[in-house]
Amino acid sequence: MRILLVEDDSALRDTLSQALRLASYGVDPVSDGRAADNALAAGVYDLVVLDLGLPYLDGIKVLRHLRGRQDRTPVLVLTARDGINERVQGLKTGADDYLTKPFALPELEARIEALLRRAAGGQVRLTHGPLEFDLDGHVISINGKPADFSVREMMVLEVLMQRTGQVVIKTRLAQKISNWDDEIGVNTIEVYIHRLRKKLEPWGIRIRTIHGLGYLLEPYAGV
Repeated sequence: MRILLVEDDSALRDTLSQALRLASYGVDPVSDGRAADNALAAGVYDLVVLDLGLPYLDGIKVLRHLRGRQDRTPVLVLTARDGINERVQGLKTGADDYLTKPFALPELEARIEALLRRAAGGQVRLTHGPLEFDLDGHVISINGKPADFSVREMMVLEVLMQRTGQVVIKTRLAQKISNWDDEIGVNTIEVYIHRLRKKLEPWGIRIRTIHGLGYLLEPYAGV
């Protein structure tokens, strides 16, 4: 899962970036509204954590531009503005949730998980034959036994499982598992697909290459 973190306080931005990465999210941190607007117009994110009091372009305008593009990416507004009018304005502009500063990191993480579940149609577990992916716990099991997957392998597999039977293009997979500190090229995706195949094919779970496009997780047909 890839999150855009928009926060102008450098200390808080660094703390949140580290905490969310430890929770296995890909994080792109930006410090002003103009950078956030550009990132959202160009990138693919699963969720936005958005401060309101931003330089150059305030958070409400960033949110208004996002929704004006018919982009339904979940947005968690994170701000020191705790007045009822500010909260109502944020929600009416298109925010999905609102958390005021100061806050506890576990509450932020819980709200992020809830928004991501809602965006995924309420799913907390993905299943594919003997394969089960607990999205909340970031745990994968095969035939009921825990299986060893790296964080990025899990990210790629999650996207494929959510779109079983559909082609997922390489660039989308690369965007999903990249952050600006460690950008992943499309050729690197082939490495992760190779690793996934080695772990999954013995169980009858097959990832097909669609040449020139990307990859497709085939509907499960058994071993």
